[in-house]
Amino acid sequence: MRARYGVPLGITAVGAAGLIYATGIEPRSFRLRRVTVPVLPPGMRPLRVLQVSDIHMVGGQRKKQRWLRSLAGLRPDLVLNTGDNLSDPEGVPEVLDALGPLMEFPGAYVFGSNDYYGPRPRNPARYLLEKVQGRHGLNGNPPVVGAVHNPWEDLRDGFDAAGWQNLTNTRGTLKIEGVSVELTGLDDPHIKRDRYAEVAGGPSGTADFSMGVVHAPYLRVLDAYAADGYPLIVAGHTHGGQLCIPFYGALVTNCDLDTDRVKGLSTHTSGGRTSYLHVSAGCGANRYTPFRFACPPEATLLTLVGRDD
Repeated sequence: MRARYGVPLGITAVGAAGLIYATGIEPRSFRLRRVTVPVLPPGMRPLRVLQVSDIHMVGGQRKKQRWLRSLAGLRPDLVLNTGDNLSDPEGVPEVLDALGPLMEFPGAYVFGSNDYYGPRPRNPARYLLEKVQGRHGLNGNPPVVGAVHNPWEDLRDGFDAAGWQNLTNTRGTLKIEGVSVELTGLDDPHIKRDRYAEVAGGPSGTADFSMGVVHAPYLRVLDAYAADGYPLIVAGHTHGGQLCIPFYGALVTNCDLDTDRVKGLSTHTSGGRTSYLHVSAGCGANRYTPFRFACPPEATLLTLVGRDD
């Protein structure tokens, strides 16, 4: 009996343990990534930028809410929310409550597809299939029919009331202790709402520092930002691959970005210019795929420092 059933039972036990870990433990193991980026003009004081992304709030996620509130203890100079705050049409009050302490600081935001539309059950294997076929989001796939519409207007109104800047296909400038920071944002490329032509032209030259902000790091957007001379681009959307293989990494990015840059700090070159790119692995997951493996949920504190010219 042992020789015949020992191995299958062992494999089953390991699989069950992995499933428990991926659904019950790692998705609640919140981390803070710290990154230093040399992008400021020489001699400028450092700026501490907290990036929060892909919260995918579902009602009752108390530990996530407490962790998000605790991030205010970092006292960042600037908060950037790079979208996909919702995974529940009823989740707006809980998002605003969780981010309330952070909204005491200067901030800005862009939205992702899950802010606009509610999630639907989806076979995770489709992400692999779409990667092979080069189809992602609405970029090559047929339009979504019968989608649930989230109350994104309430989320927008809450952020706006706190003084956060809405960067939906527009520019904004913030003054932070005498330093002017120009932010150029786009609506979500994953559902073809980006309109780069409305913000093209690169940094205005009137601010001390400029950066690009977008939810999904599609190559067309990264190319445009880099070619226009933005020293830093921040994005989310990828979940860091969400289900990763230890010592190998991510299998998918859910966009046309390569898996080598699925999360963390890297660079992007276009038009003879190179920008730093930071992609957040995010701190949540779609309510119908509520698991993570070898890719803990995170926020990032980016310390921007003077570059070496």
